[in-house]
Amino acid sequence: MPTRSVQEEYPTWVGFVFIFNLIVGTGALALPSAFSHAGWILGSLAIVVLAFMSYVTVTFVIETMACANAVHNWKRLQFIKRDRVIEYDEDSNVETMVEPPHTPSDFENDYDEANEHDQLLEDATIEQTPLNIMYCRKTYYSLSSKIELGEMANMFFGRTRRFLFYFCLAVYLYGDLSIYSAAVAKSLRDVACAHNHRANATDDDDGTEHCWQNGILTRLDVYRLCLLVFVTVLGPFTFFNVQKTKYLQLLTVLFRWLAFTVMISIAVHRLLVPRTPSTLPVVPKRADIAGIPYLIGTCIYSFMCHHSLPSLLTPIANKSRLKTLVSLDYVMIGGFYLALALTGIFAFTDIKDLYTLNFVPSADQTNGLLKAIEYFLALFPVFTLSASFPIVAITLRNNLQTLFMDAAQLETHNFFLRRIFFPLLAILPPLVVCYFTESVSNLVGFTGCYAGTGIQYLIPVALVLSARQTCDNMIGRGIKNEFCSPFKGTLWPMIVLGWTVACLVLVTIDLII
Repeated sequence: MPTRSVQEEYPTWVGFVFIFNLIVGTGALALPSAFSHAGWILGSLAIVVLAFMSYVTVTFVIETMACANAVHNWKRLQFIKRDRVIEYDEDSNVETMVEPPHTPSDFENDYDEANEHDQLLEDATIEQTPLNIMYCRKTYYSLSSKIELGEMANMFFGRTRRFLFYFCLAVYLYGDLSIYSAAVAKSLRDVACAHNHRANATDDDDGTEHCWQNGILTRLDVYRLCLLVFVTVLGPFTFFNVQKTKYLQLLTVLFRWLAFTVMISIAVHRLLVPRTPSTLPVVPKRADIAGIPYLIGTCIYSFMCHHSLPSLLTPIANKSRLKTLVSLDYVMIGGFYLALALTGIFAFTDIKDLYTLNFVPSADQTNGLLKAIEYFLALFPVFTLSASFPIVAITLRNNLQTLFMDAAQLETHNFFLRRIFFPLLAILPPLVVCYFTESVSNLVGFTGCYAGTGIQYLIPVALVLSARQTCDNMIGRGIKNEFCSPFKGTLWPMIVLGWTVACLVLVTIDLII
């Protein structure tokens, strides 16, 4: 596992921005609608509780990352100590290290030449005195090497749990792609039909709503056409490899901050502008238990970042304030979600399942600046989600290959299976699902509650418990893990499991009824 170069590191504030950018996405756009179903008091309480539970499991993932690094470093140090001999010169009273000729072992061959520059290896090869060995032991628990969630699953899980991990991740990514596709297609459709939106639409005898007056295409037809165009344009990227860049993420987060700030500002403006009694919005309900299952799945999806934490946290140069960074991110995001949802349900009588659809350009808008703002907000999902769609699709393709094929023997399989079948398997099911449903809220709720609970709750709990046991047996309990979760012991993992069961039961009962 090659060591990161200095150029790949970034300061703490950039890590803060990246985590915020990762969490605040499509789920935030579906949150106001789900919030309105539960009521503003009960919904606010649910957001706080779900944010806290998500934060607990984030600390579990960070602890597991440090444990995975510790196992990696421990094995490397055992290799160093085994293959290097310390000679003691009695005349000069100096210890020196020699490397006797030997046949490379299987374990040695697992590490490439780039690992020669690893800090732990450098410290151990300089001088193998007892003091240096003790220093190496102190560096067991670190976040110096990027070890992805899948690698941690391979390290701490058996075959059955590894299969369940990749299966759960694949289902979640399928849900992600379905949500992205539906959100983009709906946004494009509503902008295209904006000048004939709702009030001026003409209906057939069967109630089918046309997109344009005197046109033959219905709104559903236009939605499906936009869906096909979107997948046709971005789907081919799944056959190749692309990566995010730091500057693209920074641009994206600025774009999101601007869009969400404008939406909150417009909602606040609607609340402050005097209105006549006939135009006053209906006072939203305070609490409705029936809306909680709907809100649970949306909130779980809205606070999701666990699967990408290794990629975001490992490059941070100064990790001494990592816990404070993550805590501050969650506090700000929780407050941001509350502001977005509360202003929305008090400003609008009918909140769409995709919040940006409440800002669709109106035909009677004559102010050029306001019209531009309305188009910007309406097309916001198109710009942001289109950049993420290829990344998620490629990630899903790779996980499907890992799930069904041996990663070590990947190149031995035929070209069609590797380069054609699995990319198509990644993009076609979401296309089929979105072709028959355009409900973003239902897609978010299902993905968040079922696949989301696995990624956000079950997998972190299973990983941290297995990682703690492995490190205790391999390294011992005498060396402190500076990145350990403040939620120690087995009590908190059991609380998370109980909460997970309660969420699944509530949502399943709601679906059945």
